Formats: sequence, C-alpha cells, structure tokens
Amino acid sequence: MSGPSNTVYLSLGGNLGDPAKSMGAALRLLDADPDTDVAAVSSLYRTPPWGKLDQPDFLNAAAGLSTRLSPRALLDLCLDAERKLKRVREERWGPRLIDIDILVFGDRIIHETGLEVPHPRMLERAFVLAPLAEIAPDLSVGGKRVADRLVSVDAAGIERLPSGRAWWWA
Repeated sequence: MSGPSNTVYLSLGGNLGDPAKSMGAALRLLDADPDTDVAAVSSLYRTPPWGKLDQPDFLNAAAGLSTRLSPRALLDLCLDAERKLKRVREERWGPRLIDIDILVFGDRIIHETGLEVPHPRMLERAFVLAPLAEIAPDLSVGGKRVADRLVSVDAAGIERLPSGRAWWWA
C-alpha cells in the first residue's frame, strides 16, 4: 500500500454459527483490499448479550487498519464483507453471524446517513472498549484515553479468551 493513509479502528462481533471464523474471514476480506491493511487485531472476548438479552453470548474483537479508502468506501467494504459472510439484518441488537462497525477513522468526525464516526455508542459499551483498549489503550476519543474510558463502564461478564492475536488467520 502506498500513498497517504488513515488509521482506523473497527469493532467486530457475532453470536451465531462460528463467530470467530466469521470475524477472521471478514478481516481477511478487508486485508485483501489493495488500499487496506490490517495492522492490529485484539484477542477474542466472550461477552454477554447487550440490548436484547435472550440470545447467546457474543464473541467480540477490535482491529486497527491502515487504509487509503474514504470513510464511505471503507463502510461499503465492511458491508460487502458482511454480505459475503451471509449477514442478515433482521432485529436491532439481535443475534447475528457478523457485525463490523467503524469506531474511529483518523481524527475525523463524521455525521452522515448510515455513518457516524466516532461510533456514537462506543464509549458506553465495554464489549467494544475492552478489545479496543488491548490494541490501542492510548487512543484518545472525546479527549480521554480508551483505557481510561474502559474503567468507567460496566465490564461484568466480559472474558478475554486465550486466543492470542493471530486467531484471525486460522
């Protein structure tokens, strides 16, 4: 990859089928794009459901990317990866095979239809902050480090799995 790039952080999750396999496949699809390189991936985290509680636990992870794509083009790439992995959007906060959210795109603030960056609810969600703090503890969002934000949210039930960071290549 050559030319100017942006550092981007994503949240990935799922609780249907084999979420680790789906998230790994999604990261490999993103990494295959000539304008995007996966630079860092967190461990896997088992997390209780959020929003809609009567469903299986989720697996979550965070990834750091370097990309020359625009924010909208990266969103399209993420949505295309979800489609290729058979993601069906039926129920808000409901069960899913794969979910990819753009958390931070460089230092940009974006308010467009279907795209808000920084992600508007990321700072409330330990299942987002725990994996993100593993790979980018000093990342500042809203003037405060991610690691510091993590200690101020309820992280009950979140478990870092002994997967290591290379799980996504499996």
